[in-house]
Amino acid sequence: MAEHESTLMDPPIEDLLDKVDSKFTLVALASRRARQVNSYYNSLGEGLGVVVPPQVASVSGKPLSIALEEVAEGKATYVRPDPSELEAEAADPVEAIGADRPAEQPAVEPEPGA
Repeated sequence: MAEHESTLMDPPIEDLLDKVDSKFTLVALASRRARQVNSYYNSLGEGLGVVVPPQVASVSGKPLSIALEEVAEGKATYVRPDPSELEAEAADPVEAIGADRPAEQPAVEPEPGA
C-alpha cells in the first residue's frame, strides 16, 4: 500500500486529477462549486434555499477547500456536452431550443365574453 507524502494540499492533487480528465476541468469544476458554496453561506438567513449546501463534512470552512473535497469524494461532477449537439445548436438555434415543443400558454386565460 503506497502512502502519500504529506503535502499542504489535502486531498492530494493526484487524487483529484483521477476524478477528472484534465487540470482545466478540475479548475473549472472546483471554482464553479466553490462559488456555489460561497453563495450558500452568503444566503443563509435569507431563506432563499436555491443553492445546494456543502455535501461533505469539512474541517476547513473555505469554499474552495470544500469544493475540492467534494470533487475527491465524487459529489461534485461534470458532464461534457456532445459535440454533435453543440454543432446542431450553432447551426439552428431555434431547433436546438425545442421548436417542436408547443408554444407557451398564457398563465391566465381570458374568460369567454370578457
